[in-house]
Amino acid sequence: MNERIKIDTPDGSFGAYVAKPATTPAPAIVVIQEIFGINADLRETCDQLAAQGFIAICPDLFWRMQPGVELTDQSKAEWAKAMEFYQKFDIDKGVEDIGAALQTARTYAGSNGKVGVMGFCLGGLMTFLTAARKEPDAAAAYYGGRTNEYVSEFKSVSCPMIMHLGEADEYIPPPAREKITKAAEEHANVTVYTYAGQNHAFARHRGTHYDAASAKLANQRTFEFFKKHLG
Repeated sequence: MNERIKIDTPDGSFGAYVAKPATTPAPAIVVIQEIFGINADLRETCDQLAAQGFIAICPDLFWRMQPGVELTDQSKAEWAKAMEFYQKFDIDKGVEDIGAALQTARTYAGSNGKVGVMGFCLGGLMTFLTAARKEPDAAAAYYGGRTNEYVSEFKSVSCPMIMHLGEADEYIPPPAREKITKAAEEHANVTVYTYAGQNHAFARHRGTHYDAASAKLANQRTFEFFKKHLG
């Protein structure tokens, strides 16, 4: 079962897609988009989380620029539009919007009050920054581009967190990946998983670099991680 909801902030309201599990009470997961908006890929991710017993809430992070963005990685025109949004995106305001989504998730009908956050690409970076600034109960970041620029914020991550990185990620080259993994090693609550031969977005459903085996492994680790830490 799924629905669309509105999340209120001091600057206005924005939409979110919600996928609900068959049984409640249940933990909630705030799912953070890539640069393509709440598209079919993200809705499928939310539906998979619901099948695993979680309430999945995917907020529209581009609402301040254009509500309802829905793109894919299948054409140059869509890529260009997505990159335009990415370049204009205000990261700090985005963290605040995710904070509002976390508050909504904690009190959403059927929630047990525990909330995790997970995200991909841009959403992977936003997941990391949310873990550092907004105190979710657990976090799972998939190939967060530019995370290496923010490693000083690892010290503020108090919740359990896992990170998934492809070893052939064209947007997170070896020096950046090593900077992330080295910083993470100093924090017992953070675990980094790397995936040999995998490009950026290896877990994007039907994406150009989708790898079924690696995506299945990463997702299974994420499901088990959230079940352990969110109850």
